[in-house]
Amino acid sequence: MKHREESIRQSFLTLCGLLILASFAAPIVCLAAEPAPGAITAFNSYIGALESRLAQQHTSRDAFLAHDGIHPENESRLRRGELIIERLSPTDGSNLPGAMLHHWRGTAFVPGARAADCARLLRDFSAYPQHFSPQVLQARVLTQQDDRLQASMRVRQHHVITVVMDTAYDVTFGQLDPQHGYSISRSTKISEIDSPGTPTERTLNPSEEHGFLWRLNTYWSYEERDGGLYMQIESVSLTRSIPSGLGWAVRPFVESVPRESLEFTLRSVANALRR
Repeated sequence: MKHREESIRQSFLTLCGLLILASFAAPIVCLAAEPAPGAITAFNSYIGALESRLAQQHTSRDAFLAHDGIHPENESRLRRGELIIERLSPTDGSNLPGAMLHHWRGTAFVPGARAADCARLLRDFSAYPQHFSPQVLQARVLTQQDDRLQASMRVRQHHVITVVMDTAYDVTFGQLDPQHGYSISRSTKISEIDSPGTPTERTLNPSEEHGFLWRLNTYWSYEERDGGLYMQIESVSLTRSIPSGLGWAVRPFVESVPRESLEFTLRSVANALRR
């Protein structure tokens, strides 16, 4: 019975993988590989409101972190090492033609960790392949001036199918005081790689890309208190929407990647701080 269930599960995953490939590869001719201007405008407007809210948080010691993730009902869970994951994506996607916006927030607590430890870890891009393997394959700082830098990363996402992308980010670090710090990372370029690690590796041009990831902004906030470090990460991404007729099979997989990536990143940082 167990063997039969595993066989059915594998067959289902294979079918879903084929459906995902068909939905993202076949319609290239009729679906835009670039986000529509309206989707970009809506994304930028959403980011503007989010960054205004975070800017307010980061001026207050009493409200430096979003309350939802650390209210009393979650304290015991955080102390046990659990992660609190919240979906904040807007329910109305009508102002995002041909696109989907994903907004997730995760909260964690690491006993004994300090704000300076977290800042040092987030700034050490050369160690990202070590801390965030297998998602981050390569990472390096391109330019840096004080607390602002330009960085590049090659990232790998696997969920039934595997996608490798070269990404570039504008990153800013800041702190309210030695116990409260934050970082803001905004994607400036995302390119999908075909046949990575092979002699035929190449960067897909915009007309060939599948829209797995168009934009990705990541926001860290961390606060040292109660004998440890509270950390929150918010990620906002923009992807291509799901082709009509295949949502029942594809949507659960496409929507799970942003959450799983955020959870993986938060857990990886927590584990690195514990070490």
